[in-house]
Amino acid sequence: MRTEWKIFSIIAAFLLAVSVLYGAWTAGETGHVEWVGTVALLLSFGLCAMCGGFFWFVARRIDLRPEDRADGEIADGAGEVGFFSPGSYWPFGLALAAAVTGFGLVIWQYWLIALGLVAVALATSGLLFEYYTGTRRTAEH
Repeated sequence: MRTEWKIFSIIAAFLLAVSVLYGAWTAGETGHVEWVGTVALLLSFGLCAMCGGFFWFVARRIDLRPEDRADGEIADGAGEVGFFSPGSYWPFGLALAAAVTGFGLVIWQYWLIALGLVAVALATSGLLFEYYTGTRRTAEH
């Protein structure tokens, strides 16, 4: 995580400097600050600063990962990454629902937007609970 927070902090510092420079430049050229670009750059700075701060916060609390160590090898990071569903159709359904919602936004049809959002909620729930088997009952045998 050390590499990540350094990268995000450098980008955040760059975006802050660019937003100040952009605001001053547009004020000097046109007589007023161009707020859309300045606010967009400041919001980008805020997002990068939040990510950098989060990664810094996490990096202080966990052990060094293989990619953070100077003597780290590729084999040090080997092992199980996680479980990925091999034959799930829910990602396709979620993409289709998002496409319907986007199409509804493009043609500005409220009924299609609502239908797409309901489908997004259902597909997200299906993806989330695909392997849910219920709460574990330890008291009953």
